Amino acid sequence: MKKMIIRGGQKLSGKVTIGGAKNSTVALIPAAILADTPVKFDSVPDILDVHNLMLILESMNVKSVFNKGELEIDPTQIKSVPLPGGAIKSLRASYYFMGALLGKFGEAVVGFPGGDNIGPRPIDQHIKGFKALGAQVIEENDAVRIKTGENGLQGTRIFFDIVSVGATINVLLAAVRASGTTIIENAAKEPEIVDLATFLNNMGAQIRGAGTDVIRIKGVSSLKATNTHTIIPDRIEAGTYLAFAAANGEGVLVKNVITEHLEPFIAKLVEMGIYLEVNEDSIYVKGGDNLNPVTVKTSPFPGFATDLQQPITPLLMRANGESKIIDTLYPERIKHITEMQKMGAAISSSDGVITVGHSDNLRGATVKASEIRAGVSLLGLALMSKGVTTITHADNILRGYERIIEKLRNLNVEIKIVDDECENH
Repeated sequence: MKKMIIRGGQKLSGKVTIGGAKNSTVALIPAAILADTPVKFDSVPDILDVHNLMLILESMNVKSVFNKGELEIDPTQIKSVPLPGGAIKSLRASYYFMGALLGKFGEAVVGFPGGDNIGPRPIDQHIKGFKALGAQVIEENDAVRIKTGENGLQGTRIFFDIVSVGATINVLLAAVRASGTTIIENAAKEPEIVDLATFLNNMGAQIRGAGTDVIRIKGVSSLKATNTHTIIPDRIEAGTYLAFAAANGEGVLVKNVITEHLEPFIAKLVEMGIYLEVNEDSIYVKGGDNLNPVTVKTSPFPGFATDLQQPITPLLMRANGESKIIDTLYPERIKHITEMQKMGAAISSSDGVITVGHSDNLRGATVKASEIRAGVSLLGLALMSKGVTTITHADNILRGYERIIEKLRNLNVEIKIVDDECENH
C-alpha cells in the first residue's frame, strides 16, 4: 500500500483540469464487450479502477490498450468465462459485467462484488431486473450465475423498488440485446447513465429516455462502433477540487466541467458565501470569509451527490457555526469521522446525522483512507491543517482521482507518495 504525505498550510492557486468521469468509465468498459467491433474511448482517467477492469477484459480474451487518456478495446475474440474472483472483489463496478455478459452471451458467472466499504449496497434490484428479462439467477459459492432460458432475454416492463444507478445500468446493458422492448421505470437519472446510453446509441442501440425516470430500450441484434466516444468530465472530481479551493484557496480555476451536473453542489457553496465565477465549462473559486453553516442532504441525481458529502466536509469546518450532513443513500458512510477527530476536527455522528463544527486548531496526524471519498476528505483536511499529515492506504484515493499528486502540486501543494519500500517524488 502507498502513503500520501502532505504539508498543510499552503494556499491553493492556479488551474486544474478535470478528467473523464470515473463513474462513466467503469460502466463504459464493460459495455464495450457488447460491440461486434473494436471500441475507442478518450478522456479516460488513468486510475486503478481502469487498470483492474482491463485485467478482467484480459481474462475474457479481450485485448485493450491504454495510452494517454485513450483506451481501445477489441472484443471480437471474446470468450465467455467465469470472471476472476480477485479483481471482482477489489472493484464493485465489475458487477456491470453481469448485464454485459448476459446481453452478449445469454449467461454470466460473476463473483459477488466488493469495492468500497460504505455500508450495505445490495444487488437485489439488479437480480430482479435480470429475472424480469427471463434469466435464471442462482447464487452459489460466493458467485452469481445468471443464464437465459430457451427463448433468450425478452423485453419487459421493470419497476425498481428504489432508485439504483447500478441496477439501471446493469439492466440497460442486458436489455440492449434482448428481444422486444424493455421499459425501466423509477430509473436513476445520473449523467453517467446518459453518457452510457449515448455511447450505446452511437453503436446502433435504440435507447430513449436516459436522464429521466423512464427509459425505453428496443433490443437490437448487433452493435458496431464507428466513432471514438469522449467520456464526460467527472463531476465528483470537479466538486472535490472546488471544495479544496473554497476551503483553502486564494484563486483557483477548475476547468473542463459541465456546470449543470454540479448545480446542487454549487448552490451549497453559494449558500455558504463562497465567491464563484461560473462559466460555460469552468468555475473560478475565490473563496470567502465569514462563511455560513449549511445543511447538506444527499439524494439521487439531480440532488446533492453522496460521493460529495465527504469531500465538502473539511470546507464546512470553515463556517461560523454547526453544519449538518444527512446521507440518505449511505448513512453508514462515516468512516472518515474518527480519522478527522485525530486531526482536531469538530465532527461527530449520531442517529444518521453528521454534525460539523467550526474547527480552528487543525493539526497533521497519521490517518487511514478507508475508501476513495473518505480518503480524499482527509486530504482536504490535511491541506487546512498545521504540520504534516500522513494518509495510509492512499491507494484507495488513487482508485478514483487521476494524477492527483501532479494536479495538487500544480496548485502549490507540497505532497508526495511513499511506497512501503521506496519514495516516488
